[in-house]
Amino acid sequence: MAMVSMAASPPTCVKLSSLRRTSSSGITRASAGANGGALTCDGVKLTQGLGDLPKVVLAAPHGRLDVCGNDGFIYGLNCSEADIYLFGACLTSWKIPNGKDLLFVRPDAVFNGQKPISGGIPHCFPQFGPGPMQQHGFARNMNWSLVDSESVEGKPVVTFELRDNPYSRSMWDFSFQALYKVILDSTSLSTELTVKNMDKKPFSFTTALHTYFRASVTGAAVRGLKGCKTLNKDLDPKNPREGVEERDVVTFPGFVDCIYLNVPNELSLENGLGDKILIKNTNWSDAVLWNPHLQMEACYKDFVCVENAKIKSVKLEPEQSWIATQQLSIA
Repeated sequence: MAMVSMAASPPTCVKLSSLRRTSSSGITRASAGANGGALTCDGVKLTQGLGDLPKVVLAAPHGRLDVCGNDGFIYGLNCSEADIYLFGACLTSWKIPNGKDLLFVRPDAVFNGQKPISGGIPHCFPQFGPGPMQQHGFARNMNWSLVDSESVEGKPVVTFELRDNPYSRSMWDFSFQALYKVILDSTSLSTELTVKNMDKKPFSFTTALHTYFRASVTGAAVRGLKGCKTLNKDLDPKNPREGVEERDVVTFPGFVDCIYLNVPNELSLENGLGDKILIKNTNWSDAVLWNPHLQMEACYKDFVCVENAKIKSVKLEPEQSWIATQQLSIA
């Protein structure tokens, strides 16, 4: 499988040439082997991305199908597309049928299989923010396995898996399974994260989807947060100020780093570029708004982060699972 290094150190990257296709009981699995090759099915393609890192490309037709290639993959202007790197199971691109990419990857992002990919939708697991282990945990800089690929009612669906190994156990000594399902529709991008305790003892974790949206920061606006309790880290990240959001429309006038607790299941983002994105979730419960302002002078004007999160620790007993979903859609 396309798994992490077994050493207790940052994993090395997995090249596309080390992947092969296998199929068993309806499951398509990207695994290590001597034979190279791209995995394809209806709207799903395993290919080579930046830094020679393997990535999965999804394509969902919108209306009439323009071109279906000899490889069985969908091409054409009437498609939505999404890119997911196996490194970190990081979604780096979501293009809607008009060709606009609604996600943002920072210009300083490194695709070397060592550092987390800065942008798109990185995973924060099993720790959100700072703490006893590295910032935002280890899931975003480990190689995940592609374990399932299918087409459901014309929608490409892929599932990635992350399991514990000596590298993860050097920071968090528990046995776990994380499954990340990605579903692409012509006007929406949906994900489902499942965390299962495979250990013989309980464990707790925090988590988030650190979503970077392409935006004009001066025109970006988030609705749906009025009345939510806030933990504002703008002035002092280590000692956030408690408060309540009083605004109907939350904007990004400067440095923003604010946690919102017990948020509604639906927020909306106007990205300042003419798009309105609905952000729906089940079981995430919290949200984070972030823009670094002058701390990232080269790119802060081009994105905002609106993150679904679980700030309070989730405790799982052995064999218990936690499931949360997110749906991004064009309004």
